[in-house]
Amino acid sequence: MRFPLLLLGAVMASSAVAAPRGFTVEDMVKMERVGSPVLSPDATRVVYTVRSTDLDKNRGNTQIWLLDLRNPKAAPVRLTQAGASSMDPEWSPNGDAIYFLSGRSGSSQVWRLPLSGGEASKVTDLPLDVDNFRLSPQGDRLLFSMAVFRDCADLACSKQRLDEQAKVKASGKVYDKLFVRHWDTWADGRNNVLYSAPIDASGKVSAQPVNLSGKLDGDVPSKPFGDHDEYHFSPDGKSVAFSARIAGKTEAWSTNFDVYTVPATGGEPKNLTEENKAWDTKAIYSPDGKTLAYVAMDKPTFEADRFHLVLIDVASGKKRTVADSWDRSIADFRWTPDSKAILATADDIGQHRLFSIDAASGKVTALTGKGYVSGFDVARDTVVIAQANLASGAQLYKFKLGTSAEKAEQLTRLNEAALADVKFGEYEQFSFTGANGDTVYGHVMKPWNAQPGQKYPVAFLVHGGPQGSFGNSWSYRWNPQVYAGAGYATVFIDFHGSTGYGQKFTDAISGDWGGKPLEDLQKGLAAAAQKFPWLDRENSCALGASYGGFMMNWIQGNWSDGFKCIVNHDGVFDTRGMAYATEEIWFTEWENGGPYYEVPELHEKFNPALKVKNWKTPMLVVQGDLDFRIPTAQGLGTFTALQRRGIPSKFLFFPDENHWVLKPANSVLWHHTVIDWLDTYIKKQ
Repeated sequence: MRFPLLLLGAVMASSAVAAPRGFTVEDMVKMERVGSPVLSPDATRVVYTVRSTDLDKNRGNTQIWLLDLRNPKAAPVRLTQAGASSMDPEWSPNGDAIYFLSGRSGSSQVWRLPLSGGEASKVTDLPLDVDNFRLSPQGDRLLFSMAVFRDCADLACSKQRLDEQAKVKASGKVYDKLFVRHWDTWADGRNNVLYSAPIDASGKVSAQPVNLSGKLDGDVPSKPFGDHDEYHFSPDGKSVAFSARIAGKTEAWSTNFDVYTVPATGGEPKNLTEENKAWDTKAIYSPDGKTLAYVAMDKPTFEADRFHLVLIDVASGKKRTVADSWDRSIADFRWTPDSKAILATADDIGQHRLFSIDAASGKVTALTGKGYVSGFDVARDTVVIAQANLASGAQLYKFKLGTSAEKAEQLTRLNEAALADVKFGEYEQFSFTGANGDTVYGHVMKPWNAQPGQKYPVAFLVHGGPQGSFGNSWSYRWNPQVYAGAGYATVFIDFHGSTGYGQKFTDAISGDWGGKPLEDLQKGLAAAAQKFPWLDRENSCALGASYGGFMMNWIQGNWSDGFKCIVNHDGVFDTRGMAYATEEIWFTEWENGGPYYEVPELHEKFNPALKVKNWKTPMLVVQGDLDFRIPTAQGLGTFTALQRRGIPSKFLFFPDENHWVLKPANSVLWHHTVIDWLDTYIKKQ
């Protein structure tokens, strides 16, 4: 899809007129961020969230906005004004009100805002936080999730137990199974439980909620990132489909999620996917109620297998896979209103595009082109998407089903005024022959102030995952434009293991972390330097986080003459320590061929700790103490090895950050520390 303001040429032409400066981390932190759009039932209006940053309070604040699509000149209207965030908006069935989640009363509850005027009112007033919710298609019932103690008979019991725990003076806790901790949180004995409750004549939930998860030993939605996309009402509001993974003693090494259905008023959940021991999730009923769609993986314990589309005939229970030959992994999807097609997003050759999948034939049609579709909604014949690229944060666009998306209308222009004097770095995708003779793709980006005939030092960025993509998207953590704004060229490669190039390409990294990916990085940087003469290959610094951080350690021992400096954020240092200390064990076991105690030689094959004698490149090490994915000992191990070897090194430690640096002040510190490290070793004097 080609949008006027997304065309690279247009971006450069418009910014060249009045763009006297480069993009900075302060610019990035202050940017407003648009959330996923939600269309009204009649497709005449759209609501969406906008996250702003309060630098004084060192946190973000999210509020809900509305745009009338009937008037091309309509200005967005802010609907919520409270100091607390308001999020997850949903329309009432007749479009006269917005339901949303907010902590404005001191706890997270569901609220209702009438669009005819007046203040928002509470729909729920429960003793515990509501974490996420859905409104029934009839508007008479809520689904919502709360963290509770499963052995408690009611919500009051869970609240009382939490209060009692807070009064206990002893800090010790006893565990008898994993997860002991997950992502950035220690287990406290609670589970996410899915509840249902009617909305009474006064518009409130007053009855005792019914537990729809039943006796299932698992979280609905899943931790740490599950949300209301993991449960949905049927169109008649009588049934609910949700996904869950049975915990037991195996949760930390299992990816066996199943799809369940249950009456909305309560009952015994029915497992629809028991035969598949891999991941089944995100079940959504078709608007006509005849079909239940969900996405499924085939390989148990592999979190990056391809999510393909499965349809269940509700009446007969018969399943069929749709578009099985389409070698892409679905991230998000929605039915079209006529129940004949599914709109889905997926990584695709360095982009994250929106596709249409015909439910009958499985034919796949691309609806968008270059860029990253981060959210979308469809109602009647209207589609609204949130789309970003390497030179723009997400904006909203509208187009009609059945028409060319190239003519999409831009609806929002967030940050346009604030960044009017910023010139973004020009970027370009390229390809080369990588490992196994395969075609591998990457991107390059010029500094904002690039001049013809000049060479510029290189920030060589390596993505994490490792099954991810560093493509044509916008990021608030690893954003190449920050380096372009600081005067650096950037190169980033989608090496073997990246997503969007077919599942075989994605699978290629498992068991080969330091093999084909390193070869791709070496060949990719060489190819870029040959193709783009403005890259000063001799003045390069490598940077990466997570798997990218592992690769920084691996580069130290196996490509020690490749760079003048390295930045390693939350990277694996010792694969044995990683195998026994990370929380999601399925990840390390799949990637290394099994548990460490069964195949230690496979874990040790690409262990950076065994190559420390080869290290010599100055390195900045960054670690968040709440990172339970790659625990603090990994970062300390890296820094200790550097110090013991006498290699110039620094350790940037965040006691209050997890695998990501999220707090605004910490993000600013992170970026300035990293840029200073590059300036020390590769900046032209």
